[in-house]
Amino acid sequence: MLFLYNLVISIAGFFLKIVALFSPKIKLFVEGRKNVFAILEEKIKPGDKTIWFHSASLGEYEQGLPVIEKIKEKYPSHKIVVTFFSPSGYEVRKNNTVAHVTVYLPLDTKSNAKRFLKLVHPEFTFFIKYEFWLNYLKELEKSKTPTYLISGIFRDSQMFFKWYGGFYRKALNAFTYFFVQNESSKQKIEAIGHKNVVVSGDTRFDRVNAILERDNTLDYIENFKNNQQTIVIGSSWPKDEVLIAEYINQAPENVKFIIAPHNIKEDQIANLKSQLKKSVVLYSEKENKNLAGYDVFIIDTVGILTKIYSYGTIAYVGGGFGNPGIHNILEPATFGIPIVIGPNYSNFAEAVSLVKLGGCISISSFSELKTILDRLIINPEFLAEKSNICKSFIQNNKGATNTIMQTVS
Repeated sequence: MLFLYNLVISIAGFFLKIVALFSPKIKLFVEGRKNVFAILEEKIKPGDKTIWFHSASLGEYEQGLPVIEKIKEKYPSHKIVVTFFSPSGYEVRKNNTVAHVTVYLPLDTKSNAKRFLKLVHPEFTFFIKYEFWLNYLKELEKSKTPTYLISGIFRDSQMFFKWYGGFYRKALNAFTYFFVQNESSKQKIEAIGHKNVVVSGDTRFDRVNAILERDNTLDYIENFKNNQQTIVIGSSWPKDEVLIAEYINQAPENVKFIIAPHNIKEDQIANLKSQLKKSVVLYSEKENKNLAGYDVFIIDTVGILTKIYSYGTIAYVGGGFGNPGIHNILEPATFGIPIVIGPNYSNFAEAVSLVKLGGCISISSFSELKTILDRLIINPEFLAEKSNICKSFIQNNKGATNTIMQTVS
C-alpha cells in the first residue's frame, strides 16, 4: 500500500505541473516549491538548532500560532521553521515575524522527505490539526525526532479507522504525543492502540482570547458606527449576501451594517452593492467621506475583519450555505457578540457546541434570518443573554496551549 501511496504522490506531482499552466493557484503551488531546498540550505546551517511546525493552510497556522509563540519563548536560540501545504496559507503568511524560515512543504516523496529533514534537522516537530504525510512521518520516526500533533481531531471517516488503512495507522507511530480537541478523538486514537493521547482542547481559543489584549481600534469604523447598533457580516458568500441584502433593505433605520465579503473581486463587490437599496460606502472609497451618513460599509480589503468584529452588536458569519461550511465563528465570539450562521456547520466542532449552548443561531431561510435579527435588535435582554454565552464559551475553553507546553520538553 505504501508503494501505491508513493506512486500516487509522484503521478500527482506530474499532473500538477500541467494543471499549473491553466490555474493561477496551482501555479503558485508548483512554482513556490521550486526553490525550497535552496532556501533551506541558505538559511539553516548544520549546527543550527531548529523546531519545525507544519500547517496545511492559513487556518491551521493561526490555530498553531499560540504554541509557536510559546515555543519560541522557551527556546530562543532555536530557529523556527514553518511550512505550508496550501498557497492560501503560504502566500498570506510568508512574511510572518514569528518564524525564521517559512516555506512550502515539498511533496511527500521519499527523496523529498529525506532531503528536507536532513536540511532542517528539527529537534522537535509539530503538525497542526491534521495532514499526515507518510514519508515525512516515517523519516521522523526513524530519526527518533519528538513529534507532536496539536489541536488534533479524529473522525470515523478518516483512513486510520478503515479496514484498509493499516499503512496509515502505522504512520501514527511517529507521534510522541497526540494533543486532541475532544474526548471523542481521544477514544478513537486509543481504540487503535495509542495511549499517548492528551485532551488539550483547541488552541484557537487561546488565539482568539489573545485578540482582546491588543489594540482593535479602527477610527473609520467608529465614525461609521456613530454609536448605533451594528451588524457585522463576515466572510460572506453570494448565497449569504442574497439573504443579507434583502434584510438590509427593510431593516430599521437606526441599524448599520458592515459587510466583509469572502471574495473582494471588483465584479462581486459591484454585484453585492447593486442588491442594496440603502446608502453604501466602500472601504476603498472612504477617504474624505462623512462615514456616519452611510447605512452600509463594504470592506473591499482583507486583514481587518477581526478588529471590525469588536464594533459589532451582532455578527453574521458566512459560508454556511455552501461547502465545506462556515468560516471562523470564534473571532466574533471572543468579543461577546451573538452569531448567526447558515445551515452547514456540522463539520465544525466549535459551531456545533455554540449552537447547542444558544450563543450561535443557525438559519436556513430569509424568514428565519429576519426573525432572529429582529429579536436581537429589539430585545436587549435577549441580546445580552446570547452575548454572555459567546463570551463564556471562549473563556471556558481556553488553556490548550498551557496544557501542551506542560508536556512538551
